[in-house]
Amino acid sequence: MKLNQLRYIHEVANRGLNISAAAEALYTSQPGMSKQIRALEEELGVEIFARSGKHLTQVTPAGEQILEATARLLQEARNIRAIADDFVAENRGHLSLATTQTQARHALPRVVQDFRQRFPNVALHMHQGTPMQIAELAARGQVDFAIATEAIELFDDLVMLPCYRWNRCVVVPEDHPLAQQQGPLTLADLAAHPLVTYVFGFTGRSKLDEAFQAAELEPEVVFTATDAEVIKTYVGLGLGVGIIARMSFDATHDQGLIALDASHLFEPSVTNIGFRRGTHLRGYMLEFIELFAPHLTPEVVDRALQARSPDERARLQQELEAAMAG
Repeated sequence: MKLNQLRYIHEVANRGLNISAAAEALYTSQPGMSKQIRALEEELGVEIFARSGKHLTQVTPAGEQILEATARLLQEARNIRAIADDFVAENRGHLSLATTQTQARHALPRVVQDFRQRFPNVALHMHQGTPMQIAELAARGQVDFAIATEAIELFDDLVMLPCYRWNRCVVVPEDHPLAQQQGPLTLADLAAHPLVTYVFGFTGRSKLDEAFQAAELEPEVVFTATDAEVIKTYVGLGLGVGIIARMSFDATHDQGLIALDASHLFEPSVTNIGFRRGTHLRGYMLEFIELFAPHLTPEVVDRALQARSPDERARLQQELEAAMAG
């Protein structure tokens, strides 16, 4: 049994049993990968994948258990390499992130800038996508950290730590009736206008829907997008009233628009950072986490890694949320 053979079956399973895609991802040949998978099956005496002709059709029952063990072994192999790198090249390596456009554009630039100044020999790679895509990248071990707000239930295989709270603002043209209104906005005020906001599943959108449902209001959402810049563009064209993350509005840049406070209308959202359980976090990885969320010190991260029971994790979560509130 060879480590490369385990990498092959792991990648094939992650690529929907597509050997060509797996071979391309691992920079090897399809015939060579197929031959090595067959050799592994012969050595083990069981089929990992069922076949129809030359095509893989499904994972066998034995294969499911072998793949689970393989994932753990490959994680430990990465940990061994990371431990060695800490001694050989303490401040040299790679760090990969998966996140949404809002985080990449508004929450991370200063953190990335500070991190690069401290660790100029660490290459940073950022992947942007939907919460589902982010969760898949992290679960497969294709990124070190996942940073997300929505759909946290997708990240069950990760240690997820709360980083910061944020809320929303309403964006309208300067001559819009809501801009002239006296007193704080209400949900009814917003529901009286067509709305332009995030696609469901992005950037705290669920909190918007929950607020309107609780108030028994059915707003008319006429346009959705994943990018706040796109939302603001169409608000400027008069398509409707925009609701975006407060961090996404810049009065200097967004001329012709004004932001109205909406923090009293919606529950705040929490952005989390996550990594695979059992991962060896190198020194610069721990520093990145602390730069992004100063309350997530190496000691706190270690507590999260050591927490085994749901009660332990719940207590830590409550402590961290209290730290953010303070």
